Amino acid sequence: MSELSSPHGSWPSPISAGDVARGVHRMSFPSVVGDEIWWEEERPAEGGRSTVMRRNPDGAVVELLPAPWSAGTRVHEYGGRSYLPVPRRDDKALTRMGIVFANAEDQRLYLLERDAAAPTPLTPEPDRPAALRYADPTLSADGRQILCVREEHVADGVRRAVVTVPLSGRGAEDPAAVRVLASGADFYASPVPSPDGRRLAYVRWNHPRMPWDGTELRLGRLEDATLTGEVTLKGGVDESVVSPTWVDADTLYLASDWPGFWNLYQAGVTGQAMALYPAEEEFHAPPGHLGHRSYAVLDSGKVVVLHGNTDLAPSVYDPDTLELTPVTTGFTSWAQVDSDGVGVVAVAASPTRPQCLVRLHPESGRVEVLRESLDALPDAAHLPVPEHMTLPGRYGRPVHANVYRPTHPGVTAEGPAPFVVWVHGGPVAHASHALDLAKAYFTSRGIGVVDVNYGGSTGYGRSYRTRVHKEWGVVDVEDAAAAARALVDQGVADPKRLAIRGPSAGGFTALLSLTGDTFACGVSYYGVADLLGLAETTHDFESRFLDSLVGTLPGFTERYRERSPINRIDEIDVPVLLLQGTDDRVVTPDQAFTMATALGKRGVPYALLEFEGEAHGFRSAASRVRALEAELAFYARVFGFDADVAPLTLETEPPAPRPEPEAPESAEGAEEPGGAPAADEAGAAGDARSPEAEAAPDTADAPVADTAAPSPAEGGGTAG
Repeated sequence: MSELSSPHGSWPSPISAGDVARGVHRMSFPSVVGDEIWWEEERPAEGGRSTVMRRNPDGAVVELLPAPWSAGTRVHEYGGRSYLPVPRRDDKALTRMGIVFANAEDQRLYLLERDAAAPTPLTPEPDRPAALRYADPTLSADGRQILCVREEHVADGVRRAVVTVPLSGRGAEDPAAVRVLASGADFYASPVPSPDGRRLAYVRWNHPRMPWDGTELRLGRLEDATLTGEVTLKGGVDESVVSPTWVDADTLYLASDWPGFWNLYQAGVTGQAMALYPAEEEFHAPPGHLGHRSYAVLDSGKVVVLHGNTDLAPSVYDPDTLELTPVTTGFTSWAQVDSDGVGVVAVAASPTRPQCLVRLHPESGRVEVLRESLDALPDAAHLPVPEHMTLPGRYGRPVHANVYRPTHPGVTAEGPAPFVVWVHGGPVAHASHALDLAKAYFTSRGIGVVDVNYGGSTGYGRSYRTRVHKEWGVVDVEDAAAAARALVDQGVADPKRLAIRGPSAGGFTALLSLTGDTFACGVSYYGVADLLGLAETTHDFESRFLDSLVGTLPGFTERYRERSPINRIDEIDVPVLLLQGTDDRVVTPDQAFTMATALGKRGVPYALLEFEGEAHGFRSAASRVRALEAELAFYARVFGFDADVAPLTLETEPPAPRPEPEAPESAEGAEEPGGAPAADEAGAAGDARSPEAEAAPDTADAPVADTAAPSPAEGGGTAG
């Protein structure tokens, strides 16, 4: 192809918004038992429905949940693992695996027997729609029960507990058959019974802490479906303990950030926990989504563990020799390891390879690709390769960023390029190197992207993560601007054509960044505009998150006002694009509408696009296409280039006033439409993904190459 000269932004690209939105079937939470493998898989063309897939020993792939069934849990609103393979017996006494799953519409647990025509319910129908939610399931030692986290939405709030659910189905008709094992704390995660069934370990924490701030690993004795003699093995208010796993009946492995990074530890049922391999790197992804694991114990005693910074890679740890042996693969971003003691499966990606379901052979290091999330991959020449840079921030502090230069095999352009600073959600989340077609959508047209892991991001230890404590709206804003200015100083970015965009917490940072003089425009995907409003309306899981990010109320009320973009409107004079789901319960739609109204009153150009039926993140392919094309059209309008999408109209008058909505029952108890909210740059703090990559529960968490459309980050928060 001969080189053509074309203005930045107008390069002819083979990557359409439809390719980004419809072509990706994001996979999560793989499970393996023998030669059979299961996983959750998203269906963006079906409104974001998630199904469960099975790969048979002969390699045949079977979809287990036909429409309208959809696997998805809304526990913590960001969800997590919603299904589990369970052993069943047929007439010949042969073990055949079925699945238990949480149904997205009603949130009840169901059992789908092998080759059954339809699932059967395991849990009772609640008094109000979706008032009983279940997540993070595991199998009891005797194989007759499911242990999981239950979230109960009642008139005066939310209660959570660790419960047992009989696989016989008695719990569907008799609520008393669902037994409570642990309760009283605000939050629970990772219930795991010992191999002999005599003990139960689980993680708990309380407001105002988030799971990456401080959790406790609890241990108790299981007797007749009751838990007695509970003790705290490890953890506390300033230590985050995640993912306990039994090695034998008396020994657990876990991950703790006590040394400043999530490292692996061994703990007996009594005595002091011991670090297995101390290192200044993360040995676990952030705990943004329930059920996410970054290591697996093999029958040989060795441990397959993912470790690194924002992008994790596999190694094999040998407890006998204390050696950690890297496994060299062609993938750079790994997540969600599972093993039955012999086989190991995970999801993995690289800057040029989409998210894949893989089987890892630890002894040989061989990686077998079982399924890819992309229907078709564009020519690699159109895919940008990230350059990790450590850029200078304020007072010389380092700012980590991934830079994606405009990439096209047959087009050149004169001068520095327009650049968009991408701000991930969270803010306790991170951006990874995994392939994201949404970035390629822009870079293949001549628009550069710099994905900033600002202070507060995960992957660089607790001290980097806590930079944002009490400084949200300051540190993140400074770091985003510093990254943009550094690229200008290098001659890479055009100082007059800088934009900033982000989802949720990233949207907050983007809006607040427009009060400075660095950026020519900004895009907010369901971003926070009013911190006091957020504190009043957001969901229970994050209802005290702002205590650490901004300060406790009412003492810091004035700081909340000062940091809210809605109160800094007089300082914003550049165009703004606001994209918002109408059913968002994390950052409610009034935030975007109020922002649009305030901009219009000042005559600042803006566009407000609302997406009917979408929650915190856009799940349907149609919504994702509309959002991406609107964003490109917005940059074309501001930066002055021709784009291959319909033009976007910017308003300079306030939107028409709306009638006062009826007061909801409560933010937690109100009925929500069917389908789980997208959850998960990472959020959550989990898998750090771009907004486009965070459209389904992961899903932390996960740093996996999903390229759909904005939604919370695996692990993430208001941050989602």
